[in-house]
Amino acid sequence: MASVRQVQVTFDCAEPERVARFWSEVLGYEYQGSACVDPSGVGPRLYFQRVPEGKVVKNRVHLDVRVGTGLVGEERLAALEAECARLVALGAVRVRLLRADGVNESCLVMQDIEGNEFCLD
Repeated sequence: MASVRQVQVTFDCAEPERVARFWSEVLGYEYQGSACVDPSGVGPRLYFQRVPEGKVVKNRVHLDVRVGTGLVGEERLAALEAECARLVALGAVRVRLLRADGVNESCLVMQDIEGNEFCLD
């Protein structure tokens, strides 16, 4: 049985090119029309397809943008806040901070330019 070597993550959206540009900036990916691609070839391709209906409920799947890996406490919060400020300038919306609870480290819940939730982790 052959194993899968690549994964593409596909988003439904109203404005594919606009959303692809946003995520290209967030991740440092190359913008390719309705898609963005990791220039190193390691991360998954993100594809954005136009659909007629708008987003209605919370995402069942979301991206975690890993900016605080290996950091804890105030150092982690500072890294999350700095990246949050950069992404808000790109059009993202800060939703809420989830503080460390003894099991999970702190993370920030955000929304992209079409309201799709993602986490700064």
